[in-house]
Amino acid sequence: LGNGGSTLHALRCLEEQYGDQWTSFTVLLIHSGGYSQRLPNASALGKVFTALPLGHPVYQMLELKLAMYIDFPRHMKPGVLVTCSDDIELYSAAVTEAITFDKPGFTALAHPSDVAVGTAHGVFVLDPSSFSGKGGLEYGSCYRFLHKPDVETMQQSGAVCVRGAHPQLSSPGSRGDSECVYTDSVFYMDHGTAGRLLRFYKQMGTLHCEVDAYGDFLQALGPGATPDYTKNTSNVSKEDAGLVAVRQQLYSLLQGTALNVIVLSNSQFYHIGTTQEYLFHFTAESKLRFELDLQPVAFSIFPDMAKSSDQLSIIQSILEPGCVVGPGSVIEYSRMGPGVSVGKGCIVSGSCINFSVDIPSDCFLSSVSVRITDQVKYVTMVFGVGDDLKKSVKLLSDIHSLQFYGASLPECLDLWSVEASDQLFSSEDTRLGLWTARIFPVCSTLSESVRMSLNMLNSVHHKSAFKLSGFQLLSVEEMLIYKDVEDMLKFRKQIYDEICQQRQKEKSDY
Repeated sequence: LGNGGSTLHALRCLEEQYGDQWTSFTVLLIHSGGYSQRLPNASALGKVFTALPLGHPVYQMLELKLAMYIDFPRHMKPGVLVTCSDDIELYSAAVTEAITFDKPGFTALAHPSDVAVGTAHGVFVLDPSSFSGKGGLEYGSCYRFLHKPDVETMQQSGAVCVRGAHPQLSSPGSRGDSECVYTDSVFYMDHGTAGRLLRFYKQMGTLHCEVDAYGDFLQALGPGATPDYTKNTSNVSKEDAGLVAVRQQLYSLLQGTALNVIVLSNSQFYHIGTTQEYLFHFTAESKLRFELDLQPVAFSIFPDMAKSSDQLSIIQSILEPGCVVGPGSVIEYSRMGPGVSVGKGCIVSGSCINFSVDIPSDCFLSSVSVRITDQVKYVTMVFGVGDDLKKSVKLLSDIHSLQFYGASLPECLDLWSVEASDQLFSSEDTRLGLWTARIFPVCSTLSESVRMSLNMLNSVHHKSAFKLSGFQLLSVEEMLIYKDVEDMLKFRKQIYDEICQQRQKEKSDY
């Protein structure tokens, strides 16, 4: 469906449940996070439930979103506010200034960002006549919306402005660090617009392609919109038949609809949807870490705290004395014994490690409970934090271009005694990649699944053989099909209860 298709589907569910009554609602619609291929520890439960190193018990992205938008409904006409679950918007405005969503059409928040940031986000081409460039919060209109544009397109479209000034075209000789573009985050649509989209969805019957709420809705808006983007599929993760036709229909439907923009000059947009961003914002001296007061140890039992570096993030986990965690690493919802040593820049999620092991640096490790033939089993995915899980090839002869922890996939398969064949991949179409490779052993206990996956990683790390024959093997794609969310939450609850008991005990001892 994509986040656009799921937005339309959610509107339909609201109408089915509430009838005409829903047109009087103010709705907050948070996309829960899709496959989350760039941050796979959030794949099974959804990015909106990503834990933050903050609060007792810890906050998830959902709570942070509710806190950030707490003032919005008071200044909002009935309509739908759409947001992603892996971004954080922090802004400051005068006490008398409130963000108001009351205009027909679409209204979007805009944040000043470096030009390079614009290439991975939506960018507004502002109408300079509608801005004064003064104050922390200003209402204006958008001439055109660009989705993940290259630098040249931004410059030619007039999207590049001089920072801190009246939004104006930047001249070719101006200093680069004074330049900025205004990027997107949250957008609102009034009920008239939401109703038009819903009628379109009902007429379509079934969507057979992935629709993007940002690229496919917003690019149709504003007086400068042209239908050229409907044929550009370079930013699409999976190009389906019929996408261009659906885009053209959406363009016709939305053409001429206003795109109002609320420019927040004193604001910051943070994205934590990739392993690199997640590690940076949670463990480095990031501005976000300072602004939200993110903690190195949040709601955890971590006895060696005095010796620990400030550059880590332990979230709702139990680490026994003697366990060592390297700087720049994040441990969440995990239990670790005394003989565990974690290298630098690792992510460990939902795991139980009750045996002595050295986890190498830059390792990504995340355990998933699965239900197969009505039995709960465990699988642990393991990668390098920089591995590209979105990359895929069409031919078996091209899988040498897929990299697993610094080695080519065929090299790894040789070490594991696994044959490279079409059966190795779970995908129904010809998308052969790390996401669809059946390489992870199914085990009967959580700790055993971690042990096996770490053995795989170590065999690649040390170029030594480790046979995977005899195991049922799953791909990450299949783990999500068979996932047992209830069992994963049960494990988290056990850790939670144990931390609460320990804290109670410490209080009574004190």
